[in-house]
Amino acid sequence: MSGRVWEEFCDTLKRAGRQILRPEAPASELDRAEGWRYLTRLLRIGLEMHLECADPDFPMFFMPSHETAKIGADNPDNLYLMARINGANEYVLRGTRGTVSYLSIGTQKGGYETDGKMEPTGFLDARDLHLDAEGRFEIIVAAERPPQAKNWLRIEASSNAVLVRQTFLDRRIERPATISITRCGSDARPQPLSAERIAQALRRAAGFVDGTASVFADWAQSYLAHPNQLPLADQKVCQAAGGDPNIVYHHSYWKLADDEALVIHLPRIPECRFWNLQINNYWMESLDYRYHRAHFNAHTARRAADGSVTLVLAHRDPGVANWLETAGHDRGTMCLRWVGAKQHVDPELRVVKFTELQRSAA
Repeated sequence: MSGRVWEEFCDTLKRAGRQILRPEAPASELDRAEGWRYLTRLLRIGLEMHLECADPDFPMFFMPSHETAKIGADNPDNLYLMARINGANEYVLRGTRGTVSYLSIGTQKGGYETDGKMEPTGFLDARDLHLDAEGRFEIIVAAERPPQAKNWLRIEASSNAVLVRQTFLDRRIERPATISITRCGSDARPQPLSAERIAQALRRAAGFVDGTASVFADWAQSYLAHPNQLPLADQKVCQAAGGDPNIVYHHSYWKLADDEALVIHLPRIPECRFWNLQINNYWMESLDYRYHRAHFNAHTARRAADGSVTLVLAHRDPGVANWLETAGHDRGTMCLRWVGAKQHVDPELRVVKFTELQRSAA
């Protein structure tokens, strides 16, 4: 009533700006501009998550990452959906499978605004879903599996979110799943907004901005130790931040002079359900894949005769297959994913002069 909560909200957002000004972070006009925009994007996500779609008694799905709001090396091939829940309740998910290449549904606890983690509490792979003849499904979300439930997604008392990942090989031809969420066993109606709810929402939304920016600034800083390489990431850290248990992640940092290019060679593609490699800015946002070729996957990458794949990150078109665009950046982060792979394959990276690529293309 006094306005103090609003002042705290603004103060927390102001504090989040320190992540953009960290001494190791790039200070170019583009990087700084994207950094400030990144915080506004986190705020939009935070307000959806903690205010507009926050009531676990009346849950609804929203998009926690998409073309203009991005977190932690968001996958350009993904459609993400999230719903806020209460681990003391039970829920039912209903939908249709669609034709999307990969679909997973998990429950989580924690949050970047609290402990910097989004740890899994349950997981369901769509290949294990029981579907009817029309491709429809129903999933019970509960602490214990009901005796008659064909599909069950586990939660625990501290669970607070359901996260859906849909991964496309080709968005133009694949049909995404449809999915809705409803609380079970309640006929309650939403109550008018209270002072307590708006205070909690504003604190959590601002804390989400500050906490998320801090988590992934720390990640980016850790990658500076191995520039232009792409080692296996710490999978425990990835999973604790909300990673999919079917995915093995590689993360790193890249930096190129104007006359340089980065050659990324995958000597073989292991048996797997999906793979992709993406280029991000320093803030771990995927580059704008609406207008730039910032990623390749199992469907879009051109393979060599021996089954290997070579990708090239360069400021200009080198005239070779699988060109990844820097989109005006001279540095950033990158991510390689193996989904459901029998084994992971380490990529081989080397920095070359751009003229060398032009000669090879000729």
